Amino acid sequence: MSIPTLYIVVQFLRGPGESWAHFAQYLLPIYLRNSLYLLLACGVLTILIGVGTAWISTRYEFPLRRSLEWLLILPLAIPSYITAFAYAGVFDYGGSLELLARGLGLEMPKLDIMNIYGLIFILSVSLYPYVYVACRAFFMHQSQNLLEAAQVLGDSERRSFFRLILPISRPAIVGGVVLVAMEVLNDYGAAKYYGINTFTTGIFKSWLDYQEPITAVYLAALLLVIIFGLLLWEQLQQGRKRYTSGTKDRKRLVRIRPRSTRRCFFTLLVALPVILGFIIPVAQLIYWAFLAFDVINWSDIFTMVWHSLTIATLAAACCVCFAVALLFTSQWNHLRSINKLAKFGVLGYAIPGAVIAVGVYVPSLFFEKWLIGVVKTTFSFKIGLFLTGTTVALVYAYMVRFLAVAHNPIAAGKQKIQATLSEASQSLGKNPVATFFKIELPLLRTALLSAFILVFIDVMKELPLTLILKPFYLKTLAVEAYQYASDERVIESAFPALMIILTGVLPVIFLNRLVRQD
Repeated sequence: MSIPTLYIVVQFLRGPGESWAHFAQYLLPIYLRNSLYLLLACGVLTILIGVGTAWISTRYEFPLRRSLEWLLILPLAIPSYITAFAYAGVFDYGGSLELLARGLGLEMPKLDIMNIYGLIFILSVSLYPYVYVACRAFFMHQSQNLLEAAQVLGDSERRSFFRLILPISRPAIVGGVVLVAMEVLNDYGAAKYYGINTFTTGIFKSWLDYQEPITAVYLAALLLVIIFGLLLWEQLQQGRKRYTSGTKDRKRLVRIRPRSTRRCFFTLLVALPVILGFIIPVAQLIYWAFLAFDVINWSDIFTMVWHSLTIATLAAACCVCFAVALLFTSQWNHLRSINKLAKFGVLGYAIPGAVIAVGVYVPSLFFEKWLIGVVKTTFSFKIGLFLTGTTVALVYAYMVRFLAVAHNPIAAGKQKIQATLSEASQSLGKNPVATFFKIELPLLRTALLSAFILVFIDVMKELPLTLILKPFYLKTLAVEAYQYASDERVIESAFPALMIILTGVLPVIFLNRLVRQD
């Protein structure tokens, strides 16, 4: 799992390619400025949306609260590049907004959304659920005792939130924002479509336009340095602070029922991100789907769906199996070095997909060429490109990228299993492997299914990694939707986009019910 990262680091130490001087003088400052600006702006907006909606839905009672609690997660089912296409169609000349205004007899001012400010808006309404989910889980487990103590000492509800709740929520907020930052740096489709040059678009430009894979690797290495620099900065900022609850007899947080006007305001406020991040993009795609219904090639659609579902299922199953192996084999041995080494396998999620794709493609191609030469010389037999020419390299790259997504829920589920159960099994003569299959695996069913669903959704949406590594014959929904939109055939991109959303929404609803039952 560490090979792609190690390859990027080694190439960074070896130096850049021939066109690096041009990139460093003319393009690198633009990549750096735009990427950091996107990180800062999207971080602030997702904190405002995610923390605000999480606190309101946890602390206050208002109409439609139970429905909005899970509807707020749905923008994660739509890839940001699809949201970008949809909003471009809404605000375009002759777009949905202009047609609607014309039908109502109004004249709408022209709004150009295809710039960096529009990209910030798109990424923020698409990614805020990362912050929302983390903060809502944290707020739900807060003790009512803390707020009561603050109110006894004279703090109002608003002041208690800013002086008490926000500071102790830092781990949850930072955890969500880090995921947002990773996704912002990983974005390629939305930034490319809106014409914004970022590190990820620069990697593709150097790889495809300039035919400079070494420069692409060097850009990827610089992006890697920025990412780990941000993570290190956060660790230094946190310092030696610890976030624990010292209250033994904790009372659950009690919801407040405000006045009717305020309840209506809270409903509108919490519903707004759902409308902006899910309902408007989906409505635009459904409108396009009706327009394209007669010209759509259903054979191609079914091929895309089959390829996407197959590759996502295979990658999710591999990630779950590998995560289980990492967790339990490190538990069964007594060497600390192996336990620490296992943690390196889950670092891939902190690395953008384009970086992983470069780190997988070049070493795989080098190994294939070497092995083809050896086999041809020794056996006079041609074996072809069995890694990069098939889905093997693609599935391997998905495992590197999304292993942490499978690892975290399984690790959380494993912590709930009492150690005495395994000890009792071993005392009755069962070895660790038999104990795992008889006791631990059945108790991990919910965690394993949750991990599988999360990886499946992420693989269905992944674009940069798939664009670089997919074989020529493989048609996936994500790539085809992006290519249709890039060719200005946005109406034809509606069906692949809706299929991606459907395969994301249904598992999210199922996962939400699964977690509630568990």
